[in-house]
Amino acid sequence: MSGPVPDTDDLREGVPVSDALLALLPLVGRWRGAGEGVVARTGKQFRFGQQITFVHDGRPFLAYEARSWLLDDDGAVLRQAWRESGFWRVGAGPDDVELLVVSNTGQALVFAGRAGDQRWELETVSARHAPTAKDVDGERRLYAVREARLMYATELAPAGEPFAPHLNAVLERQ
Repeated sequence: MSGPVPDTDDLREGVPVSDALLALLPLVGRWRGAGEGVVARTGKQFRFGQQITFVHDGRPFLAYEARSWLLDDDGAVLRQAWRESGFWRVGAGPDDVELLVVSNTGQALVFAGRAGDQRWELETVSARHAPTAKDVDGERRLYAVREARLMYATELAPAGEPFAPHLNAVLERQ
């Protein structure tokens, strides 16, 4: 008995990518870099490193994983930070996209948005959390691929608070 089709982050290798993923193709790959963030409730700033992978197995979705670590002012790793994983899916229309994400911090978020010109704008349509996790009302994310860089910025709305800047990063294709 054979096993599952292996995931691939290289469009030149592995199973052919689904034609339905045209709007998401530029994301496929492994990305690594650094960014800055701000704690929405306190305004405390921090630096972080991050690795993001977008892989496919031939079906019409991308599997997504992000791993992050906190950095000091000199760029040395202080400690591991948040992790999240999920799936990028095509929506009902040709430029509609959906993102389902769960994190080690206890949130489960569902986003919907649009793709266009190697950029993706997403906003939560559902935000749930584990009983011991902090409540989040919503999040907005903007991703863009320019040359060999993945850039993104997020806004977070903690429970009962308005949206405020949260994370931004520039990652290089690996």
